[in-house]
Amino acid sequence: MRDAAGVRVKICGLCRPEDARVADEAGAEYLGVVFAPGPRRQDPEAALRIFDGRAAARVGVFADEAPDAVCAVAEACGLAVVQLHGSEPPEACARVRGRAGVEVWKVVRVRPGLDLASVVAAYAGAVDAVLVERYSARGLGGTGTPLPVDAVAAARGSWPAGVRMVVAGGLAPENVAEVVRRLRPDVVDASSGVEARVGTKDAARVRAFVRAARAAAEALR
Repeated sequence: MRDAAGVRVKICGLCRPEDARVADEAGAEYLGVVFAPGPRRQDPEAALRIFDGRAAARVGVFADEAPDAVCAVAEACGLAVVQLHGSEPPEACARVRGRAGVEVWKVVRVRPGLDLASVVAAYAGAVDAVLVERYSARGLGGTGTPLPVDAVAAARGSWPAGVRMVVAGGLAPENVAEVVRRLRPDVVDASSGVEARVGTKDAARVRAFVRAARAAAEALR
């Protein structure tokens, strides 16, 4: 059963239809394809092939694209969620949300000195969720850089109502249970942690990740 205990799963950085099928059949609620620069980048035609026939919600990852361009891809690919991974301010997020008629998730990359609670509060009302990961100079995502659990936990108590928490960054079958227990996020997001190599998912690790997230969430009920 999907979302059995209130924690949903996203498998991101999908580059092959067969990997999307494995994630979908394992019970992931969200399938993510990257349209932003990076080693897993796909074009809309490839994304449609990856998403084809899958029941899970389609997520597209963008970075500092013009709102009109984001909305065009969202419509062409049937996206349910637009994930904005660049420096988009709240007003740009709100424009995409209003025009595309999809959920908008804003990525916040935590680095030393960042007041995470204040940043998240600034996006309240403009987005549906904030995805938190640690800043890495190596790229915008999928780098395996560990999630800053302590920083997120410190901000959890003042998290705005109506803004869901998505967590990412080095999540894998081995550590997702502890993240679920400590943070009680709405969504856990894995990419490199369930790969055999960049762009190719490991089917066993995808299934193990979903199982571990589910089991940890059930234990909190």
